[in-house]
Amino acid sequence: MYRRLFCSVAILSFSLFVCGQDSPAPKNPNIDPNAMATLDKMGHYLRTLTTFQVKSVQTTDTVLDNGQAIQSTRTIDMLAARPNRLLVDIKSDDEHPIFLYNGKNFTIYASLLNYYATVPAPATIAELIGKLQDRYEIDLPLVDVFMWGAGDSAERQSITSAIDIGSSSVEGTTCEQYAFRQDGLDWQIWIQQGDYPLPRKLVLTTVTDAARPRHTDVLTWNLAPSFNDLAFTFDPPEGAQKIAIAELTTSPGGTK
Repeated sequence: MYRRLFCSVAILSFSLFVCGQDSPAPKNPNIDPNAMATLDKMGHYLRTLTTFQVKSVQTTDTVLDNGQAIQSTRTIDMLAARPNRLLVDIKSDDEHPIFLYNGKNFTIYASLLNYYATVPAPATIAELIGKLQDRYEIDLPLVDVFMWGAGDSAERQSITSAIDIGSSSVEGTTCEQYAFRQDGLDWQIWIQQGDYPLPRKLVLTTVTDAARPRHTDVLTWNLAPSFNDLAFTFDPPEGAQKIAIAELTTSPGGTK
């Protein structure tokens, strides 16, 4: 029951399908090579960040059985110090989970229930992401911050259209807006202009559903946050109950 609750906070499970600068240019007249190059530049820049804080305001459509789209909102506050420090605080109307990782242990704290679970963790954030997905089926929110730029050429080829919409502003920051298409998905991204090509806004539209549900993500960045190591270590509050995270079972043949 509780593993399902914790897993429900997985955000941004999509992939932006960007890859390194050495990937071959797509052979498609509908793809603007400059738009793809900007994704490459963004991905490369994100991989250079070692310490940062990013705040996200997300709105997501859920389609009811009658076809009506209902919008929900949540906020995410992530503090990361690569390679082995991570704090993620998520707030919505019905949940307030917190993720903490200090290079030794990973903890999930469901603050509204006052339950927490702690498991031994690997040495890096990248390894932690894989372990949580493979062993516990938990996807860390904003995981694409660590994955952008790690795609391969096959993923890049899945983009069927890429266009530069032009200059735009996101909360006072001047950006360049781009629109992309791939099978079943239209998406837009606003990338900050200048020396800091940070993603500032994302809009994903599922085109295989008649309701065309959307997910929107507005990002605010702090590239010089102040913190100490205690920020990443969980100190159970009074009355907090420790529980276990159920692991995925694996058959002798290796399937889950």
